[in-house]
Amino acid sequence: MDLLSLLDRLAAGEDPPADASVTTVPAPLGAPALVVGGSAWHVVAADVDPVWVAAQVASDPIAAPLGARFLTALADEVGVEPGVIDSVLVAPPAPASPGVELVEVEPFGHPRVERALTHRTGVRVWTTPDASALISLGRGVCGRWEVSTEVDPAARGRGLGTALAAAAPALVPGGAPLWAQVAPANTASLRSFLAAGYRPVCAETLFGSA
Repeated sequence: MDLLSLLDRLAAGEDPPADASVTTVPAPLGAPALVVGGSAWHVVAADVDPVWVAAQVASDPIAAPLGARFLTALADEVGVEPGVIDSVLVAPPAPASPGVELVEVEPFGHPRVERALTHRTGVRVWTTPDASALISLGRGVCGRWEVSTEVDPAARGRGLGTALAAAAPALVPGGAPLWAQVAPANTASLRSFLAAGYRPVCAETLFGSA
């Protein structure tokens, strides 16, 4: 199983077998390493020896690949620290109407946009007319389309985050699958994406992610 095939399967709603497998594949282009896991399966995408990976996770292949001990060991091997463990979700089909007015703007110095520019290519940005919220869209791991949203504190609590998440699939060229990575501790964002119909498919840690 290669990483791109795995992502395609997850986007299509096909889960790998829950067989406690830990598969090692080459690192994705542009990233030192990525660990992806779901219900009793994991993929370690890194340029390391599969035998070494198997030995590191042998005590608990269901939990160890996304555990602190293995991630630290892998960081030592690839020379780059892991980012947070994100929940990864796939968007529902694009809506017939975006449901929220958006204006495309040039990428600018907002922290959310700066982060997108660091980890994605082809980044595009939309804001609401009053600039109280934004969507950024770009190509991330294996060229997949990834979305992030931000709502100013003064505009929160009115469902705008959910509206942005719901509108985002219509912005993806060619109707390609859209992915969202959300830190589990960011409960407001996680609730917004779930309310917009996004489907949790796995968890992942991208190495070199600040």
